[in-house]
Amino acid sequence: MKPSPLVHALDVSHFGGKAASLARSLRAGLPVPHGFALGTTHVEAVFNGHAEALKHLRVEFTELAGPCAVRSSAVGEDSDGASFAGQHVTILNVCHEDHVVDAVLKVRESAHTESARAYRRTLSMDEAPRVGVVVQRMIEPDCAGVMFTRNPLNGSDERVIEASWGLGESVVAGLVVPDNYVLGDEGRVLKRTAGEKDIALRGAPEGGTVEEAVADELITALCLDDEMLANLHDLAVRCESFFGHGLDIEWAFTDGTLYLLQCRAMTRNR
Repeated sequence: MKPSPLVHALDVSHFGGKAASLARSLRAGLPVPHGFALGTTHVEAVFNGHAEALKHLRVEFTELAGPCAVRSSAVGEDSDGASFAGQHVTILNVCHEDHVVDAVLKVRESAHTESARAYRRTLSMDEAPRVGVVVQRMIEPDCAGVMFTRNPLNGSDERVIEASWGLGESVVAGLVVPDNYVLGDEGRVLKRTAGEKDIALRGAPEGGTVEEAVADELITALCLDDEMLANLHDLAVRCESFFGHGLDIEWAFTDGTLYLLQCRAMTRNR
């Protein structure tokens, strides 16, 4: 029982929605960090201590040759009607093969909490989760955030971008007031508003993340310049040409290179 290269994890019923979306993104040539996916049966085998499943997980992790992010990819997650955002955990900056098993188990456990089960009930989904897992090379970004390819407040044809220094989890978790940008359908900047980004989440040397104080002159400095905004607009166009309109995108810039971390349909249940 071996993990699948992420680019081959297309079976939503086995690998879950997030893995399948990332696999399709890779096949479309979008800038997704490489990695691998565990199907639902593999995750259960890890949970049950299956020696071969554990061995292959450790081997594949080692071959990625660097810190990784371990993310949930439950069946039904990141679908048109349900995102599960905030329900299932992501374990960032996993540095050692001894820790990757624990990370997979924590992701699985998060899908079995009462909160996650209640969320499933509200959507009339089966309460018993089937959980896949994505393991990707960790991106240590200069800045990161989210982008909606339609205005989430009124549905207009605008890109709405929120950005902060460091890992994008500071934006998703509401740890900072992020910068806010609005782009027109041609990529023209309609609005840019500086936030208050007094902390940045970074990868810790021993694994996990740490909150770092942001230099005073950067707290209200804009994260994104015109070239970066143009790159984000281009990414939105490429994603929408492949996945359709109305997307919720997580992204990161590292040394001027833009990465796509997640792409899913915008839902009311984000």
